Amino acid sequence: MVSQDDKTMGLVAHIGTILGNFVGLGFAVPLVLMLTKGKESSFVRAHAVESLNFQITCFIAAIIAVATSCLGIGVLLGLAVGVLALVFPILGGLKANEGQTYKYPFAIRLVK
Repeated sequence: MVSQDDKTMGLVAHIGTILGNFVGLGFAVPLVLMLTKGKESSFVRAHAVESLNFQITCFIAAIIAVATSCLGIGVLLGLAVGVLALVFPILGGLKANEGQTYKYPFAIRLVK
């Protein structure tokens, strides 16, 4: 059984990235949670790692979008990354709040 505190921290691991992306530090919230609360709870660690991997994937996709923006494809890619970076963390936060795990569909899993 997952405690309410763990569910809340899992929610913050996902939703915090949306707020962090406004200042360019979307990866900071899940990283801090992974390093602090992740030692106490495997549920929080799983959500923080998944969220961190998705933020790394979004960062790589954003770099590719900027590099290809002169071709016109980068603009579309940038818009897609922006929408996905908003929608998927909300879905992940809802799943975490329900006490379930969530896997981002397009995330490159670099952090284990």
